[in-house]
Amino acid sequence: MEKSCTLVVHFDKGTPALANEIKEALEGNDVAAKIDALKKAIMILLNGETIPQLFITIIRYVLPSEDHTIQKLLLLYLEIIDKTDSRGKVLPEMILICQNLRNNLQHPNEYIRGVTLRFLCRLNESEIIEPLIPSILANLEHRHPFVRRNAVLAVMSVYKLPQGEQLLDSAPEIVDKFLSTEQDPSSKRNAFLMLFSCAQDRAINYLFTNIDRIIDWGEQLQMVVLELIRKVCRSNKGEKGKYIKIIISLLNAPSTAVIYECASTLVSLSSAPTAIRAAASTYCQLLLSQSDNNVKLIVLDRLNELKTSSREIMVEMVMDVLRALSTPNHDIRRKTLDIALELITPRNIDEVVMMLKKEVVKTQSGEHEKNGEYRQMLVQAIHTCAIKFPEVASTVVHLLMDFLGDTNVASAMDVVVFVREIIETNPKLRISIITRLLDTFYQIRAARVCSCALWIIGEYCLSLSEVESGIATIKQCLGDLPFYTVTEEGDGQEASKPIQQVNSTTVSSRRPAILADGTYATQSAALETAMSPPTLVQGSLSSIGNLRSLILSGDFFLGAVVACTLTKLVLRLEEVQTSKAEVNKATTQALLIIVSMLQLGQSSILPHPIDNDSYDRIVLCIRLLCNTGDEIRKIWLQSCRQSFVKMLADKQRRETEEIKAKAQISNAQPDDLIDFYHLKSRKGMSQLELEDEVQDDLKRATGEFTKDADDANKLNRILQLTGFSDPVYAEAYVTVHHYDIVLDVTVINRTKETLQNLCLELATMGDLKLVERPQNYTLAPESSKQIKANIKVSSTETGVIFGNIVYETSSNVLERTVIVLNDIHIDIMDYISPASCADVAFRTMWAEFEWENKVAVNTVLQDERDFLNHIIKSTNMKCLTPPSALEGDCGFLAANLYAKSVFGEDALVNVSIEKQSDGKLSGYIRIRSKTQGIALSLGDKITLKQKGAA
Repeated sequence: MEKSCTLVVHFDKGTPALANEIKEALEGNDVAAKIDALKKAIMILLNGETIPQLFITIIRYVLPSEDHTIQKLLLLYLEIIDKTDSRGKVLPEMILICQNLRNNLQHPNEYIRGVTLRFLCRLNESEIIEPLIPSILANLEHRHPFVRRNAVLAVMSVYKLPQGEQLLDSAPEIVDKFLSTEQDPSSKRNAFLMLFSCAQDRAINYLFTNIDRIIDWGEQLQMVVLELIRKVCRSNKGEKGKYIKIIISLLNAPSTAVIYECASTLVSLSSAPTAIRAAASTYCQLLLSQSDNNVKLIVLDRLNELKTSSREIMVEMVMDVLRALSTPNHDIRRKTLDIALELITPRNIDEVVMMLKKEVVKTQSGEHEKNGEYRQMLVQAIHTCAIKFPEVASTVVHLLMDFLGDTNVASAMDVVVFVREIIETNPKLRISIITRLLDTFYQIRAARVCSCALWIIGEYCLSLSEVESGIATIKQCLGDLPFYTVTEEGDGQEASKPIQQVNSTTVSSRRPAILADGTYATQSAALETAMSPPTLVQGSLSSIGNLRSLILSGDFFLGAVVACTLTKLVLRLEEVQTSKAEVNKATTQALLIIVSMLQLGQSSILPHPIDNDSYDRIVLCIRLLCNTGDEIRKIWLQSCRQSFVKMLADKQRRETEEIKAKAQISNAQPDDLIDFYHLKSRKGMSQLELEDEVQDDLKRATGEFTKDADDANKLNRILQLTGFSDPVYAEAYVTVHHYDIVLDVTVINRTKETLQNLCLELATMGDLKLVERPQNYTLAPESSKQIKANIKVSSTETGVIFGNIVYETSSNVLERTVIVLNDIHIDIMDYISPASCADVAFRTMWAEFEWENKVAVNTVLQDERDFLNHIIKSTNMKCLTPPSALEGDCGFLAANLYAKSVFGEDALVNVSIEKQSDGKLSGYIRIRSKTQGIALSLGDKITLKQKGAA
């Protein structure tokens, strides 16, 4: 059997040392050789070998040595050798080391005394320790603090032994006396720890006797005081008030570790507003004073927890939290914004938006390489603020419109989407936004941003002057017509030279693009070409209209958008312009532009001709301008806007439903007692204690103290490990909590014999690691035992735990019985939880992630939505595709699902299914992730579950 081990040393098994060589080196006089030989002996022992012949050699030749390193290694050697025989009796030769240990405890050198006392802390054999007790106690009065602090720990470990109270019954009294006179901080901490562990009443008594001096105690002692307070308050909630006052006084301690622990302890013990406010203030102070980014992230996590439990108090702190934006780290900034955005109220919205605006302006001046990414975060934050509180939109929208021409396309895209939403939800801002957009349109460099801006111009230019300005702006950005001219040789004069420069980028980088519904399409990289300003048509983008250069680079989707926008503007001009001649003039100019784009698309000058979809849309615009009817006019001028309004309403409804789902309030159980604090005696209670009582009563009344443990669900997680006919029955309850798996194994002895040395031996497969090895137990006839095993998880992957139960019976000690256990499969579903992300983020991740697992649909379900719901339920994921997009009955369905693991990994799933003529469903489920484990495990899960549905 393997033993528990207190020492871990790296050992290279490739060059094992021979016992004889070690023995010779130990018998020699060379100190360096002895040290090396002792190290080798320790490593061999740690790796399970026994070298009994070395013991006497070490007693004879090593024990008398005065060298400190040899003495330290000797103690390590004595720590790991077997000191007992098979029956648990101390070996007679161990008496030889007792005298040496006593000599060490009386040695003139304080280092030897200290390391020997530390060694005694790890001895469990009371027969060896008993004769040394007087020497241990004598060391409590040694002049050197190193000896005294280890002597206190030795007293504690002796007192904790099974027979400790008989060996040293006066230990608490001795340590209490020692604590009252001791000056060394470490020794005081160890002495207080001893009282805390072994005589809690004495520790509490000492604490209240010296309550005025706590702030002057050392950091280590203050940390133990906080641990004591936590322990006492959990066992005796009635005493909580006076301890909370101690914690609040410790918030002024000079040590940051102490004040962090104080804040955590306050939050865990009390719900009183004063206590929570003090803790939140402390966290904000740490957030600004600490330079370590990891500390900042941990503090932000604590603030996030407070935000959930005590939002009203955290609302007051929102500006303090936002000061963390001064840190250049993006993870910290993102977390800070996430917290702040959930704390905005009508009272603080103006301050928050002002702060965000200042940060946006800062990103313009700084040269930091990630300014674009940070600006994008800020734009999204301001967008969220403006949606929640429309009245602030007017203060930010014009500032943000300066960034429509941002070189960071994602940031510019966020701005234009924000503008599109604000112009619909804030009708008062429509005129100023349209005017500003028309003024800044020429600065836009990205095709996607242009498309969205053109849609806004087409939908929201309503007055005569706006419509005319809109048409004029588009004409100006398109430049002079035609887009190319044909010479006698048949070459395009204007576009031939520059297009050749673009060819290399557009031809070589054709790649699949992911559309909104998750399906694939092919695009040329004209969009990427346009993001940075390369030399396109006749120099740079700044010297020529942005629309012209993008269309000449082969982006005919943008061309189709330009055609639709011009068509809408001309149709609206017919409504607002009284002069028929002006309308006809505008119509002919629009037709000329549209036809020129068609000509360019069908010419041989561009490497790729116009795609069919764009061609059809442009031709439709030409037909419409030539022949308009009332029905068509209604569709073009009203239905588009109505669809957008419906989309916004749908989005708002989904967000409201999510908020409602989060805010489910638990109720108290029918028979729970409720204390009426009004009837309680308030005598001697401070304001803080009273607040704490009130909050506890409120929590009890609203059911926040009741744990929402689902007993039926708990029973589902019990796994049978052995058969009913086995002599030992075992079953496990598996709890998965983030990085930890706890196996609670119940073992029942079904025989009439006592089982000795019963051990649960476990092993793992996958990214699972056993934390500790369960020990040996003795099981009486027909009795049971609860054994806990902790396992650490390091990645989202399906793992397997397997093992066996080994025991000896009292009738035959020599024969060991082994019962093999059923395997425990750790389900990937325990690690992943539904999450949401923006469509743009989903598509970006889909393009970046390298692991894809493609699962063919194989089910007897015949309804597309039923199958999708079954997959969502089976995979514990969230459907990002809105319900409105899944409505209707067309025989096709494409949906995106998303989930996040506890390790921060993203899991993306695209379900694309089609209903066949025979009623069966066919198609594929694609899974993408950054790591292989999650893609494979999720694929296996889907394969298993869809067959289960079949």
